[in-house]
Amino acid sequence: MIPMVTYPEVVEHYAPYYADVFSADAWVEFKRYISGLIVSENKTIDGINRLCVMENRNQSSLNRLLTESPFSLDALNEARLRMLAAVPGTQMKAQGVLGIDDTLLTHYGQGFDQIAKLYDHVTDSYVWAHNLVTVHYSDDQTDYPLLFQLWKPVDVEKLEQGLRAAGIPLKASKESLKESAPHKWRSYIVGVWQRRQTSHPELLNLYDSKLTIAQTMLQQWVRVHPESKMPVTFDSWYTQPGFCRFVDKTLHLPYVGTLTETDEVALKDGQTTLGAFARRLKQEHLQAVAAGGEPVFHPTKIAYKGEQEVYYSYCNTHQIPGFGKQRLVINHRQADLEDKPTFYNSNRLVWRAKGITRIRRHRWPVEVFHEEGKAEGLDQYQVRSFSAIERHVALVAVVYSVLRAAQHDPVLHTQLQQQLQITLAGNPASWRRTAQAQSLWCLGLVISAGLAQGQSLESLMAPFIRAICRV
Repeated sequence: MIPMVTYPEVVEHYAPYYADVFSADAWVEFKRYISGLIVSENKTIDGINRLCVMENRNQSSLNRLLTESPFSLDALNEARLRMLAAVPGTQMKAQGVLGIDDTLLTHYGQGFDQIAKLYDHVTDSYVWAHNLVTVHYSDDQTDYPLLFQLWKPVDVEKLEQGLRAAGIPLKASKESLKESAPHKWRSYIVGVWQRRQTSHPELLNLYDSKLTIAQTMLQQWVRVHPESKMPVTFDSWYTQPGFCRFVDKTLHLPYVGTLTETDEVALKDGQTTLGAFARRLKQEHLQAVAAGGEPVFHPTKIAYKGEQEVYYSYCNTHQIPGFGKQRLVINHRQADLEDKPTFYNSNRLVWRAKGITRIRRHRWPVEVFHEEGKAEGLDQYQVRSFSAIERHVALVAVVYSVLRAAQHDPVLHTQLQQQLQITLAGNPASWRRTAQAQSLWCLGLVISAGLAQGQSLESLMAPFIRAICRV
């Protein structure tokens, strides 16, 4: 726990981009909050307030930033993106990619607005959590979230009423599930809603699933940036026919999705699973190589974040049931093809394995953001209202983006290197440690100056100890 006697230099450097978003008082609280998210290990309002010893304020002031201050989340996000656009290293580039993913923000107990019992594939169990859906930008120099939104659980009663109002029949045999197995009734109702959207577009307004949230955010991005044709990439959960058609036919964007070994491919001799097809291709490849013939899988080199990666790729156009004609890539990492294959599909039928693999590789940074964002406090909130949680998440995104911009800012590099006499590394986690080191340095300067002026160590340390230990 390092008491803050001043704002970290990285906060002072970028805070002016956000001055117009807040009132004068709220801007001060904004700087205190993001400083605490960077420096403090305890990311709660109480934990942050304890470390802010440069100003003697009640923690209710920080709390009001999340619960009462009338700032706009849209304006905050626009200011964040303007800040990133002002630094050459974080400006969007021609080779940029949009990645889509979601993550669970786990909490214990049900006392949070819109919290739900959700399946966590990491722990293979159901946990109480909010779910954050993110559209993330990535290129070889940088990456950061563009847009994000918290998912809300479905209102089953509202959805049922909407389906009935649209004249969509519901099975009488399922009615008993309302009482005996509510989770099965919910799954049934949501499934009917999903299947009938195409024929009844008015149903879209009844519920925002993770898929529709991702669609809305992408549509918002395209509306504001109509000239941008960045490809979109996503994992197997989002690789659903309806979502892919939306990206292709409505947004007119290229995409690279992710298929599984149980998905099917239509061949001349009938349909088979991708897993079986990959095994067949592997045998053909090994036989061809042994006979000195043309291999089925070819070495594919891609550049990713300054490194060279090698894959062994099969690439061709196939009919994928549900998706139509797709460019299919099957990748191995080992030359002997003994590792588990991965399967990618794209709506660009002339693309080669290299381009598809490179684009799909840039989906990984959104997962890194979710993990590093949790280190910055993404899931450490204690506020209960949904709007306050949304603000907390938005402020964590500001912190992550500030640390990303700092990596590429030579002015800030020079200032901190001269002050701390260290070599600055290049990721958000290392820049957070740099800000913590600077807070320690500033605390040392205050103590040193006080001692030089004849103050006792006890009198100098007393306010810091009281701030940390106060009830």
